[in-house]
Amino acid sequence: MAPEPTRHNGPMSTGARWAPDGTSFAVSAPAATGVELCLFDEDGAETRHPMAGTASGIWRAVVPDLGPGQAYGFRADGPWDPARGRLFNASKLLLDPYARAVSGSVVPDPAIYAENDADSAPYVPRSVLVHDDFDWADDERSRPRVTWTDTVLYELHVKGFTRAHPDVPPELRGTYAGLACEPVTEYLRDLGVTTVELLPVHQHVTEPWLSATGLTNYWGYNSIGFFAPHHGYSSRGDRGGQVPEFKAMVKALHAAGLEVVLDVVYNHTAEAGPLGPTLSFRGLDDAGFYTHAAPGGRDYFDVTGCGNTVDASYPPALRLVLDSMRYWVTEMHVDGFRFDLASALTRTGHRLELAGDFVTAVEQDPVLREVKLVAEPWDATAEGYAVGRFPAPWREWNDRYRDGVRDFWRLGSVGVRDLSSRMAGSSDLYAGRGRSPYASVNFVTAHDGFTLRDLVSYDHKHNDANLEDNRDGTTHNRSWNCGVEGETDDPGIVELRHRQAANLLVTLCLSVGVPMITAGDERGRTQGGNNNAYSQDNETSWVDWSAESSWDDVCDVVRTALRLRREHPGVRPEDLSWLHPDGREMTHADWHDDRLHTLGVRVAGERALVLWLNARPEPAKVRLPDCDGVRAVEVVLGTDASRRTGEPFEAGDVICLDARSLLVLRSR
Repeated sequence: MAPEPTRHNGPMSTGARWAPDGTSFAVSAPAATGVELCLFDEDGAETRHPMAGTASGIWRAVVPDLGPGQAYGFRADGPWDPARGRLFNASKLLLDPYARAVSGSVVPDPAIYAENDADSAPYVPRSVLVHDDFDWADDERSRPRVTWTDTVLYELHVKGFTRAHPDVPPELRGTYAGLACEPVTEYLRDLGVTTVELLPVHQHVTEPWLSATGLTNYWGYNSIGFFAPHHGYSSRGDRGGQVPEFKAMVKALHAAGLEVVLDVVYNHTAEAGPLGPTLSFRGLDDAGFYTHAAPGGRDYFDVTGCGNTVDASYPPALRLVLDSMRYWVTEMHVDGFRFDLASALTRTGHRLELAGDFVTAVEQDPVLREVKLVAEPWDATAEGYAVGRFPAPWREWNDRYRDGVRDFWRLGSVGVRDLSSRMAGSSDLYAGRGRSPYASVNFVTAHDGFTLRDLVSYDHKHNDANLEDNRDGTTHNRSWNCGVEGETDDPGIVELRHRQAANLLVTLCLSVGVPMITAGDERGRTQGGNNNAYSQDNETSWVDWSAESSWDDVCDVVRTALRLRREHPGVRPEDLSWLHPDGREMTHADWHDDRLHTLGVRVAGERALVLWLNARPEPAKVRLPDCDGVRAVEVVLGTDASRRTGEPFEAGDVICLDARSLLVLRSR
């Protein structure tokens, strides 16, 4: 049976669409004087087809007898006027901004730059025609739809998570198919997470300057294909097989009860600054697609730190981003997005507008407003820092939570005021704007920065492997090495580091808000003190699954903490009361006691919880309160080695907590 034609989105749709009577191609280049469609055969020979222009700036062509896997690109001709953002050069092969798949990579060569008149085709990626009839079965009906109050995010890298996994077939390790393997999905389910947040899977390339060092852009925050799954994570090659493989991965994760959220980088592209490579957008519509420092000028207004900023207030660029998001939701079945440097997308010209074109368009879209939307609420400028300011239904990465919890457990905080605010849902950031405490995505680590193990093992960054003379990465990590810089065999320090890591993770899991765990933290993943391992596609970044590397004690604590979270869903700030070590509720004077580093939290409910946290370097005595009239409690979780699970206590009992430990009790 012949495949069905690819659906069009309307007469103005762009990209490549297969149909039995011919494949249609359309691309937006409003200031071009001519555009050619370039088709490549298996040997790389190129055939060019002139495209017809329209008054709307869309260029079109229809070619018969093409099939899936066909490699293609565009060449755009027009004025060369850099001062006005006109960078047309027909010697540059350009990717289709709407390509569903991309083949090949960037090879550093002078030909890839706009000013050079040499043909760039041998050195740049090519778009690939895709048409697949994927069988989703009942995925749309049965896919998990996890409420925000029940969501536990798990940030992972598609390649790094399974590249060293012994139970994944060798040929599938580091791929979409590898992530779909049952041992992997079972691990995630057993741990207790609900939603995997995938580091960028849009087609991305390595910066030419980074390639020259022999390193690669491992994290992938250098997108060039907003519709194409990155072919480097495909076990089926780069001629379109990456699309059904990605879909099969989503289907398998859904079948395991796990949602899929994509970390998307719409704020800039891999074309970098004005002197960066010409790969797609720059050669088609530089003046419109990127925000410029001055109207009609060549220099970019760069608030991303990556050389350029996509102008999401420019209608064709905004349409591209929205079309991309809808495609990933409707065709690839993902469940939401985390937006890298989201503040950059909210700008109208140079102004930050959190109720501007992008945010408004997403909120009004009948498809997109129903999925998970998470903002990284800042960009590379001080003005762009907007934590607590994105409107509902957006959620936000809360770096204030990260900093407050880290400071408490390393004894770097002043008293317990900030800790209590962060654990209660950061009302100082969200309540005044009428937002739920579940607007806060809480985390103590992320891909960017120290891993959890390194957070308790290093006082200083050690980024020499990045070949930037240790200048990259933040110097203010809020970390504590527990007395020795780096790895050690000292059993006392090793035990303390495990305890500190467990303290941080339990605090995260039992705070109000949406917790996000970084993949491998529960297993003691280390980057050797590298806090900016974006270029390390090797064992530095891959999760180590060997038995000797596992922090079984920490992993068990995380499982238990997430189970307790499931058994006490939807905790709200009004369910919490705060306890002084004496067993009474905290007073105004207590909150301003800068020397207080021991705190109790009582969580009301059918079975009340009491959580004691002691960051002091010495033991602390705490008195158990009457838990809502229930006097008998038992230990359900703790990092205090002197306490055992099930150990009973009565209201009024005094417990001696170990130094730098926590204890969770539940009414019996």
